[in-house]
Amino acid sequence: MIGLVVAVLAVAGLAGGEAYARRTVERCISSQFEQEMGSKIDVSFGAKPMLITMFDNKVSSVTVDSDDSKFGPAEGMVVHAVFNDIEVVDQGRGGGTVGSSTAEVTWSNDGIAKTLSGLVTGVQSNPADNTLTFAVLGGLAGLTVKPQVAGDRVEVTTEAASLLGFGLPTALVEDIVDLMAQSLQSYPMGLQPTKVQVDSDGLHVSLAGGKTELPAAQSDTAVTC
Repeated sequence: MIGLVVAVLAVAGLAGGEAYARRTVERCISSQFEQEMGSKIDVSFGAKPMLITMFDNKVSSVTVDSDDSKFGPAEGMVVHAVFNDIEVVDQGRGGGTVGSSTAEVTWSNDGIAKTLSGLVTGVQSNPADNTLTFAVLGGLAGLTVKPQVAGDRVEVTTEAASLLGFGLPTALVEDIVDLMAQSLQSYPMGLQPTKVQVDSDGLHVSLAGGKTELPAAQSDTAVTC
């Protein structure tokens, strides 16, 4: 009976310790990733017990979800990412490293329109030919662009542009295309685009990354692991 009681207390102690460790590591990892992603995130972990992580400062994998990430000028990007082989230094105060990562980014037509606000008043997806059509100048003009991966970046090219049957001013077209391209270049944690696809409600971008650095905690009051 004594042995059973001791075993129950030991299990309860481990369970409580694991819950505490999981909350602590979650706050630590969240604060570091939020520095890079510029928005609040939800995190979840692999199967490794967090009590062990408290001692060796290593996490096998972290899944990150964000509903309103801002990469560069882009607004309203939804991100689902997985970061593997994470190791923090000095409980996060010295930053850390990520071994590899993958991410799927969804950028809705509404988010694109908000990003291009003042230039574009509406966005229409064309999945059949992987293009987007923008309503410009209150719909008086139209601009069709095609995003595609070229090397380690996304390029945006103009497919068609017209104003009441005439060509749009070159400067206006360049402003829109440049802002669209800038929004598809800035990704955190060393992630780079591998595929971009137009779907029924916007863009879907696949990303992948190799070994990269985690930022150090920004102050002595920052949450550590």
